[in-house]
Amino acid sequence: MPDRGSGPSGPRMRVGRPSRRARVLLMTLGVLAVLGMAFTMFAGFWTDWLWYRSVHYSSVFTTTLWTKIGLFFVFGLLMAVAVGFNIWLAHRMRPPLSAMSMEQQNLDRYRMGIAPYKKWLLCGITALVGLIAGASAAGQWRTWLLWVNGVPFHRTDPQFHLDVSFYAFDLPWYRFLLGFGFAATILSLIAAALTHYLYGGLRLTSPGARATAAATGHLSVLLGVFVSLKAIAYWLDRYGLAVKSSDFKATDNWTGLRYVDAHAYLPAKTILFCIAVICALLFFATLWRRTWQLPVIGFGLMVLSAILIGGLYPAIVQKFQVQPNEQAKEAPYVAKNIEATRQAYGIDDTEVTPYDGTSKTTDKSALRDDVDKTASIRILDPNIVSPTFQQLQQVKGFYAFPNNLDVDRYPTKDGKVQDTVVGLRELNFSGVKQNWINTHFRYTHGYGVVSAKGTEADNGEPVFTEKNLPPAGDLPRYEPRVYYGEKTTTYSIVGGPQKEIDYSDNDGEKTTSYRGKSGVSLSSPVNRAAYALAFGEPQILYSGAIGDGSRILYNRTPKERVEAVAPWLTIDGDAYPAVVDGHIQWIVDAYTTTNGYPYASRTTLGDTTADSLTATNNSRAVVAQQNQVNYIRNSVKATVDAYTGEVRLYQWDTEDPVLKTWMKAFPDTVKPKSDISPDLMSHLRYPQDLFKVQRELLTRYHVQDAQTFLSGSEVWQVPDDPTNKSGDAVPPYYLTMKMPDQNSQAFSLTTTFTPNGRDNLSAFMAVDSQAGTSDYGKIRILKLRTSTTADGPKQVQSQFNSNSQQNITEFVRQVRNGDSEIEYGNLLTIPLDGGLLYVEPVYVRGGQLKYPLLRKVLVTYGGSTAFEDTLGQALDKIFGAPGSAPPPGTGTTKPPSSGNPTVQQALKDAQKAFDEGQTALNKKPTDWEAYGKAQKELQDALKQAAQAQAQAEKQSGGAKNGAGNAKNSADSAKNSAGSDKQDSGSGTTGS
Repeated sequence: MPDRGSGPSGPRMRVGRPSRRARVLLMTLGVLAVLGMAFTMFAGFWTDWLWYRSVHYSSVFTTTLWTKIGLFFVFGLLMAVAVGFNIWLAHRMRPPLSAMSMEQQNLDRYRMGIAPYKKWLLCGITALVGLIAGASAAGQWRTWLLWVNGVPFHRTDPQFHLDVSFYAFDLPWYRFLLGFGFAATILSLIAAALTHYLYGGLRLTSPGARATAAATGHLSVLLGVFVSLKAIAYWLDRYGLAVKSSDFKATDNWTGLRYVDAHAYLPAKTILFCIAVICALLFFATLWRRTWQLPVIGFGLMVLSAILIGGLYPAIVQKFQVQPNEQAKEAPYVAKNIEATRQAYGIDDTEVTPYDGTSKTTDKSALRDDVDKTASIRILDPNIVSPTFQQLQQVKGFYAFPNNLDVDRYPTKDGKVQDTVVGLRELNFSGVKQNWINTHFRYTHGYGVVSAKGTEADNGEPVFTEKNLPPAGDLPRYEPRVYYGEKTTTYSIVGGPQKEIDYSDNDGEKTTSYRGKSGVSLSSPVNRAAYALAFGEPQILYSGAIGDGSRILYNRTPKERVEAVAPWLTIDGDAYPAVVDGHIQWIVDAYTTTNGYPYASRTTLGDTTADSLTATNNSRAVVAQQNQVNYIRNSVKATVDAYTGEVRLYQWDTEDPVLKTWMKAFPDTVKPKSDISPDLMSHLRYPQDLFKVQRELLTRYHVQDAQTFLSGSEVWQVPDDPTNKSGDAVPPYYLTMKMPDQNSQAFSLTTTFTPNGRDNLSAFMAVDSQAGTSDYGKIRILKLRTSTTADGPKQVQSQFNSNSQQNITEFVRQVRNGDSEIEYGNLLTIPLDGGLLYVEPVYVRGGQLKYPLLRKVLVTYGGSTAFEDTLGQALDKIFGAPGSAPPPGTGTTKPPSSGNPTVQQALKDAQKAFDEGQTALNKKPTDWEAYGKAQKELQDALKQAAQAQAQAEKQSGGAKNGAGNAKNSADSAKNSAGSDKQDSGSGTTGS
């Protein structure tokens, strides 16, 4: 028989249905693909749920989830019903078939093509618009929760006299509903018009009426709904003027009504509202009149009115009423803006005090004791000494310190509290052999706190108060392991059969196994599969390193954890560690914000909080980079346990209505302020990002007089950091100091201001940062008199760099010739007796040393500058030693005698130390470490000689033989050392 698959050209391939085996295979693959997609979606949901449950904030997850689901279905269904109903109604109103025109014949092909699929097409269209609308609505979960839980501010706006909560909580929700209504109406109008056209209700080229009566009525109702919504929009726009931002020369991001708004835009919006209502009624009237004439006229009148009344009239008012006398017209509204802005940013209680800027005391020696009483001057810069901590206290390569350390307060052995620079040894994976076991099982945590006195140094190095491994020092006993930290950005699997590296010492590596309850258990195969998929790591599913007790730790940085459990908070850029009640706790400041405070000018958090530190360290930047806000409060203090990962949120601002609203939405997530322990309270401080926002606002809003504000004559600016070449603002500095009106020193956050466009000093600002005190949060500004000119930070730094009398330029030259480099520390400004004391530590990095050492301290006051090895020496040079005797030559001081054998030996030691220093200086490159050691030995030897002579005179009744010779010998050694220091520009020891 001939082959039926053959032809003239030979055999042909048989085309038919796939074989049964192929169909089964395809079906199996399809089912597996669907199951894979479903499990992928499930894995993300399941791991999120497990994580929130592990940190005991499952209510945050469920509240957020159900809110999103509810909004998705409600608004998705409303949109689907609105569009679907109008399509169905347009189809139902289709006219009966009549004489076919060419237009209708062409459309008939489409009608016949979709006829079998009409129901499916309707379902598909409605489902699509419903999904899009639902997804958009789900993103408004914050707006919904604020509206439904909003509490009053008990403050009203000055124009409409409505509570601020209307603008902060209600108006955003009403605007969302209005936007949803517009979207539903426009989509319904488009869908109905297309359906009417497809089925002949609308005709473009066919003879006769362009629209049937049914189509006319249907579309006119939809247009009437649209115009009605426009009327509501005009009415809401009236209130929106109170929170509207606009360009105004008085300030950037001006918010609130101005003269033209109150006298032109506001009445215009009211008139347009009335016209829109009338126009909507005319559209609805077409149901009976069946004509478009009146609605079209009404709509045209509304458009023309919007152009003339809403656009042209305000321009005329601005041009002919406001501009000729702008200050008089705008002053009342500027006054409202000033008051609202100061309230919204918490700067309304700022205390501004006139300050001379120059000392009235002619005898500077009388001020030496006042320096110690005024400030505990921190010469250890936490933003420079991290490499020093790294070199001296890293211990092993798998540890590292953050680039910027933190300043905190800890008690000394004698019970006094001192400023302390603190850092944690965290994991450094660049020092670990990279493989899956090492990265995720063996090296899982950092170890221990390292702290140093902020006001002292020893031979240029920090004076550590907590150091080494295992940790030892002044701090009370605490859990040293750091499983959660700023540098811990990868996941770890702990508590299983695989032991972890705890720390290393002379006896070798110590191992441990995590015993905390943090993380998610991997005992369940479902959990392991979910995390294997979530992290893209299949070994989690089958690795033998995972067993009974294994737990996975992730989301491990303090800011990540706080942001996850409280997504309604804005997180400060600087989390800092503290030893609290036997645990290392990360302290995180968090803010409640809104951009709906009437009349308060807006600011962009990312721009306002930027400075020279955030420019070089993104981890210090505030999380919400581009959030525009016009209200901010540090309402929450959060802690994250470095061992257990436990997150606690404490209510800090008990009066903040925004926080109260969120606490209603998420009950039992924020603990009361009374739960803060005394130990934790002693480490809380005023947050830097809030301070930077406030200082930026105070460059203009320190002025409360509207006329002065409008003139711009007293605008300040935050100066650029003179010690940094980035050109960014100087960061604020923590410092224990006393302002003129304070009785004692307080831990403070400080900054300076300069006039806009100039470098001299305008003001000094400090906020009391000691939590738990009555003055906490009090902002004080010392405003310099315009009749005097005081040097600003940039000018002071310039004077330092060019001061030849103090051999600063020679020091810099010698350092650079020695293949080293200068690093200037924080330039601290301290008000003292009407003048300003500037202190700046100078670090040297280079030669054989790869880390900076404190080598000099610069001090200037009242036109005098000192450049010495220690802070004490520099202050003594400016003011004289505290409680010092009359200067040499008065006969009250007896020099040591060279005739005393002990004195002679001390002088020999001094000469030997001097010679060793010279040798170190002449090395190429210069051996700074050896030179610093020799200088210290030289000072000790001279001191020993003087003490020995004093003791000898006391025993012999004041014998004076040989005193002059000893004095000459000691002075000769001192002068030689001093001359050498001037020539080399080095020879430094820390204070």
